[in-house]
Formats: sequence, C-alpha cells, structure tokens
Amino acid sequence: MPQYTPPIRDTRFVLDKVIGLDRYANLPGFQNATPDTVEAVLEQGGQFVAEVLFPLNQVGDQQGCTRHADGSVTTPDGFKEAYAQFVEAGWGTLSTPEEFGGQAMPHIISTAFQEYMISANMAFAMYFGLTHGAISSLLVKGSREQQAMYIPKMASGEWGGTMNLTEPQCGTDLGLIRTRAEPNADGSYSITGTKIFISSGDHDLTSNIIHLVLAKTPGAPESSKGISLFVVPKVIVNDDGSLGERNAVSCGSIEHKMGIHGNSTCVMNYDGAKGWLVGEEMKGLAAMFIMMNAARLGVGLQGLGVGETAYQNAVQYAGDRRQGRALTGPQEPGEKADTLFVHPDVRRMLMEAKAQTEGLRALCLWAALQVDLEHAAATEEERQLAADLIGLLTPVIKGVGTDIGYKVATDSQQVYGGHGYIAEWGMEQYVRDARIAMIYEGTNGVQAMDLVGRKLALNGGRAVQAFFKLVSEDIAAAKGDEQLNGFAESLEKGLGHLQGATMWLAANGFKNPNHVGAGAYPYMQLTGTVALGMMWLRMAKAAAEGLAAGAADAKFLEAKLVTARFYFERFLPDAGGLRRKIESGSDAVMALDPEMFRAA
Repeated sequence: MPQYTPPIRDTRFVLDKVIGLDRYANLPGFQNATPDTVEAVLEQGGQFVAEVLFPLNQVGDQQGCTRHADGSVTTPDGFKEAYAQFVEAGWGTLSTPEEFGGQAMPHIISTAFQEYMISANMAFAMYFGLTHGAISSLLVKGSREQQAMYIPKMASGEWGGTMNLTEPQCGTDLGLIRTRAEPNADGSYSITGTKIFISSGDHDLTSNIIHLVLAKTPGAPESSKGISLFVVPKVIVNDDGSLGERNAVSCGSIEHKMGIHGNSTCVMNYDGAKGWLVGEEMKGLAAMFIMMNAARLGVGLQGLGVGETAYQNAVQYAGDRRQGRALTGPQEPGEKADTLFVHPDVRRMLMEAKAQTEGLRALCLWAALQVDLEHAAATEEERQLAADLIGLLTPVIKGVGTDIGYKVATDSQQVYGGHGYIAEWGMEQYVRDARIAMIYEGTNGVQAMDLVGRKLALNGGRAVQAFFKLVSEDIAAAKGDEQLNGFAESLEKGLGHLQGATMWLAANGFKNPNHVGAGAYPYMQLTGTVALGMMWLRMAKAAAEGLAAGAADAKFLEAKLVTARFYFERFLPDAGGLRRKIESGSDAVMALDPEMFRAA
C-alpha cells in the first residue's frame, strides 16, 4: 500500500531560509502569516490531508464518479464526508479576502497547503482548486453584486465553481466556440451550447456550483474577439442569497479517462440556462485568462504534488526491497541480498527525483510569492517586477513542472520493477494521474508557444530581461563564496545559453516563424532548467549559511548541498544541448510532406 508524509521540514526551509517570509511581514496580508500561524497551517493541514484525504486516493481511483439518470453525479465513497470536514475546518478560506469571509493569508501559504492536498489526493483537490480559480476571476472582473452574491459561499466551500471553455469542435482555438448567449429583458442571458472536459462539472459535494462559461452574444465576431464570459449557477440564487429553482444546465455524461477518476470530468449541456455577463461584453477571454493563469500555476503544482508522493514511495521501496549485490561488493553480508539503494542506476532515478521535486517546490513557492507581491508590494516598481516575473514563468511552471511530475512518477514506478505495474502498490495510479497535467489548461506545447510567442516580446522583452538580471545577481553574489562558486559558474553557463538562444529566436523568428514554433519546447525546457538552477543556488546558499551557524538540522542541510551539486552536475549541462536544438531551426522539422508520415 502507498504512503504519504507531508514534507513540512522542506517547506519550512524554503519559506524561512530561502524566501525569508519574515521580510514581508509589513505588507498587507503577510501580517496574518505569523510563524506560529504558518506552523499551524502546515502541521494541521498536513495532518488533515494525510489522515482524511490520502486514504481516499485509491478509493476514488477504483470507484470513480457516477452519473445518474436525472443527470446528477455522485462522488466516490468517503469524498462527501471528507469535503464536509474540509469546509468545517476552513481550509478553503486561507487566502480569500476577509470581506468575503476568508482568512486573508498570503497566496504563498495556501500554495504550500495545496501542494500537500494534491499529493494526498489529486482528484479530490481539484474540486476546490477549480472553485479557487473561479473566485480569482470574479474578484477581478465580477461586479460588486456578483462578488457579494457568490464569493463568500464559494470561498467557504459551501458552493463549488468551474471554468467552461472547451467544446467538441474547439480546444485551444476558442474563437471556434458555438455556445450562444441571447439577451433577456431582465438583463440576464439565455446560454445554449455544449462544453466538454469540464472538471468538477457536477457532483454531490456542494449545494450549488457556479459555472463560468464562455459564449458569444448575437452579432459577435466569429473569432476570439467575440467571446464573452458569463456566470451561470447550477441553482439560481435568489436576491436574499437563498437557493431558488434549478437552472437549465446538466451533466450529459462523465468522460471515461485514464486517471483522476475521483474527479467528475463532465460533458455539460446548457439548454437556455440563465446566466449573467461578467465584465464587459466581448472581453470574456481576458476575464477567463485570470482564471486560466491561476489554474496553470495550480497544474504546475499538481506536477510537484504527484511527483513528491511517487518519489516518497520509491524511496521507501528502495530501502525495503533486496535485489542483487552492490557493484563494489556486498554491503550487508549477513543478508542474502542488498537493498536497491546500492545500485547506482536506482540512485540516479531517486536523486533526479529529489533534485527536481525540491527545486520545483522552491520555484512554486517563490512564484506564489510573486503573485502576492504583484498586489501587495510597497512600490509600483516592485509590483510591476513581480507581475512581469510571474507572467513570464507561469507557462514554464505549468509546462516544465508537469513534465517533471510525470517523469518522476514513471521513474518512481520503474524503481518498483514489476510491482510498479501492479495496482495495489499505487504507483501506476500516480503515472496515470500525472499524465493529464501535461495536457489540460493548455498542453505543454501550447505553454511553450505562449512563452516564446507572447511572453518574450511583451513590453519590449522587459520580463525576460528582468529574469536574466535576477539570475545574474544571484550568480554574482555566490561567486565570492568558495562553497558556492562552482554552482554559480555552472548556472552562469546555463544562463549564457538561455540568453544566446533568446537572441537567436529574436533574430530568426521574423525571418521564419516556424523557427519559433520548432524551438519553443526546448526553449521552455531551457528556461525551466535555469529557473530551477536559480532556486538551487539559493537553497545551497541557505544551507551553507545554516551549517556555518551550527544549525541543529545539519544532516538535512548537508543533503541540500549534495543535491544542489547533483543538480548542477547532472541537469545544467543539458542547457547547451537544448540551445543547439533551438538554433537548429525548423528546416528538418517541417521538411517532410504530410504523406511521408503515413505508413505505406
């Protein structure tokens, strides 16, 4: 049977020693994140997910969700009771503003808790994850009346939320949507159409579900410029906040999918359902992108969460399973065989998993801090810098983060050998669950194109230049430290390759746009390699300072330095190869006639 222990010590190390959460105590919201409060959130939140949610992970995978004849959906055994505990404990309110009944904690703290929840039960975590994204959109684009009507009960978890974009004929190209919104005399709209792949589209966890739906109004252009966003409740909300009649929206079917069975992925039918415009007409895509960007950071966190759980189980198995002898001779002569830990290739997989998950955790938490600073930093200059950095790195965290999650899950499964293929050990579920994260909320190829096609050139390249400056400053500061100098030099070479590749794309992209498309994915990987390198340099610095000060957790800090060395020796060299892929251009990629891809 699989197991999971929330990595509280590692989270605290990043929050306290790498990010320095106390440095932001004077900013709005951060005053609520006192050391004692943060400790309580991590400890109690970790206990909740480990004891309540994790035991339901395999149950949800095995049972899945059930659609009934009336279109209603029930979740797997135990989910409804666990969700009630989640709501009662107030875990969904961590970062919601106080005016809507929230605890107004910084986003970075709720992100730490969300990682634990995803690790324990990814399918369950998605129910509130989608609600959180819908809240984000309403906070920015919703009217004061919409915010007051919907957000308090969504924040508490009493009501759920979804995002409805995809239709059978369109995914990424939202200009092709056919869902229509006809205006009514009372200011509402009648929404008609079909949406697919809607996570948490219907379920029995909440008394209402607030759908955010993209649709086109009469006369709107047949392109993405004609899209509007509507709030469409499953149950109409009366003026006094009570629930009224059932709206004309229903689950037509549940998608049969390879993973996250515990989450209800629905085909949603809107049959003249009553909805209300969010923001301005034909400005719906901008409003939805607020939710999508929040979701993309959350999906990157899913890569971390699933990878962490898979890694933990692989470590446990490698310590228990005895197979063969060490290449240097028996390590435990009294036993018939040594543990898997003596084999270098097993160590390679575990070290790669450790280096990538710990680096990704630091990057996700640092990114969450940028989300906070975008709104709460003391100066406009600091707020703009945070906005630029998180805008640039959102597709990287989603794309590279989920690539890491899947790779770690499959390598962890590999550690188990044949047992990794057997359901009772739990590893094959992690592989299946991790795979979707590379696809939804924009495939990782789409993330790469967003990075090179939109984010690099935005505002004259201001964001990427700010990122280069940030990494360069870290490198310069580390070069004077004998312990860190080698790491800094390795990262400097990686940054040089990233800068060179950026210049190549800028010089050649206009000549042939296919060069940009062909180089996008390796460019995203290269950016992620450097971003994780920045975090590992910061973690190495914090570990070295802790050891010099005689910190009590010396072995933990020594392990950080060893893992940092592994990252810089085994991952940063990839930067040169990735740059060469980018600069090879698109000629070979695009040369074959489509017929040549088909079998004879």
